Amino acid sequence: MIKVEPGKTKIGWIGTGVMGRWMCEHVMNKGFPMTVYNRTKAKAQPLLDKGATWVDSPRAVAENADVIFTMVGFPADVRETVLGEHGTLAGAQPGSVLVDMTTTEPSLAQEIYAKAQAKGVFSVDAPVSGGDVGAREARLSIMVGGDKEVVDALQPLFEAMGKNIVYQGGPGAGQHTKMCNQIIIAGTMIGMCECLLYGYKAGLNLETMLACIARGAAQCWALDNLAPRILKRNFDPGFFVEHFIKDMGIALDEAKRMGLSLPGLALVHQLYLAVQAQGHGRKGTHALMLALEQMSQTTIASP
Repeated sequence: MIKVEPGKTKIGWIGTGVMGRWMCEHVMNKGFPMTVYNRTKAKAQPLLDKGATWVDSPRAVAENADVIFTMVGFPADVRETVLGEHGTLAGAQPGSVLVDMTTTEPSLAQEIYAKAQAKGVFSVDAPVSGGDVGAREARLSIMVGGDKEVVDALQPLFEAMGKNIVYQGGPGAGQHTKMCNQIIIAGTMIGMCECLLYGYKAGLNLETMLACIARGAAQCWALDNLAPRILKRNFDPGFFVEHFIKDMGIALDEAKRMGLSLPGLALVHQLYLAVQAQGHGRKGTHALMLALEQMSQTTIASP
């Protein structure tokens, strides 16, 4: 079993976007040597400036690391990055650990686990919640699936990135937990946006209104972190609309497989497809407000 030690355990990181860059940097700050790869090299430059080593493929990352993290976009990206000809599993040595922190299909996490196990490689699924703020401030919630003893060994690395690390069960359990998280977010996001529309049309001072309700039963992460961005008309991504659409699609597919009806999630999924159709797929998830504003022919403005 791998023993994780700063200065000794070599870490690899693939995916240095809005969240991955910060997560990787936090691990580096704990004294772990880092090898990185990203499809766009410029996005890895802050990490290279801090001493990370660049290589030209996921396979090369794995060849130079004991623990290999992936934080990419879609299930197809995970499949190519991990299982492809130039993927991490092709370069991973027996006894190394693959840790996928992308939100992806539970079935894919289980497939990666089985194929890694056949090669003597460990595999863990560890999706996160907390957005760009949680990543930057190392306050992520991390939902982990895999072998318990492997997860325990990785704790120093998870603790560098997050404040709430919870073992959920076997392979795929982390991804199933993330689906539960996304279902909640879908419901709270539409409630938060509709509350701002209603408050604005009713003539309320939205900042005053939020100061009241955000400390009561309506308290939630979206009110604290995203409502202020909406009031400033700042729709920069902490988490992309197109990635949230992907997550909701996975949850709906899993629900169908389990014979569940989730009409609330299906409705929000459709509304986000409208957001994407309006050209906002690369904006933050709070851009749901833009579609709702268009439907009501109302644009809220800061007081």
